[in-house]
Amino acid sequence: MRAIGYQTPLPIDAAASLVDIDLPDPQPSGCDLLVAVQAVSVNPIDTMVRAGAAAPAGAALPAGEWKVLGWDAAGTVVATGPEATRFRPGDRVFYAGDITRSGTNAALHCVDERIVGHMPKSLDFAQAAALPLTAITAWEALFDRLDVRRPVPGAAAAVLIIGGAGGVGSIATQLARQLTDLTVIATASRPQTRDWVQAMGAHHVLDHAQPLAQQVQALGLGRPAFVFSTTQTMRHLADIAELIAPQGRFALIDNHPTLDIVAFKRKSVSI
Repeated sequence: MRAIGYQTPLPIDAAASLVDIDLPDPQPSGCDLLVAVQAVSVNPIDTMVRAGAAAPAGAALPAGEWKVLGWDAAGTVVATGPEATRFRPGDRVFYAGDITRSGTNAALHCVDERIVGHMPKSLDFAQAAALPLTAITAWEALFDRLDVRRPVPGAAAAVLIIGGAGGVGSIATQLARQLTDLTVIATASRPQTRDWVQAMGAHHVLDHAQPLAQQVQALGLGRPAFVFSTTQTMRHLADIAELIAPQGRFALIDNHPTLDIVAFKRKSVSI
């Protein structure tokens, strides 16, 4: 089968950073589905793994082995493992795969059926492949970590989503608007992204190129119970600590070597 892979993590402009290769067709076992991949999407985890963030910089794979990236995919089931019972050949599926297994940047891919869903009939393959990791991240942040259905006493029933025009932010905005009674405040800075965030359902759109605390205060809603930061958290950290309600809940998904939480402790904010 055709695939895209690498043997040594290299800068993306290096000729061998990503290579068209031929690999043996994978064989489904256990609860696996063998999927003919029709579309994939690229996520930050792909770039971090390829850049060597998950291994020593420049560390090569054993001789003759290839690393295939990709976790989000949509495609058609072509075969099933002996223990698979939930899908059959011909089913259209979408999923976020398993980072410990070979990735989806390949013509054929094996995935455990227990992390697979039937592809929505209203979506094409490309649209479906864009959803899994972003949607899972947004859902878990809102409903598992922030627990937005549980009010914060004395706080405004509102969520601030920083980076509202990004993949996760776009999904989070839609989920919060459709599945909760919260006032949804999202951030964007360019005219196109502001329009996008409004189309996703945000009640208010703030400019994250400007101080956020003052903009939230100007809305007259009070201090939001929840803040979900998808990007540039360190840039906005002081503003987040100022604007969030006492005993509020704050979630972030970008990576930082350190995070100073002293200002949040003073408000008993959960992070």
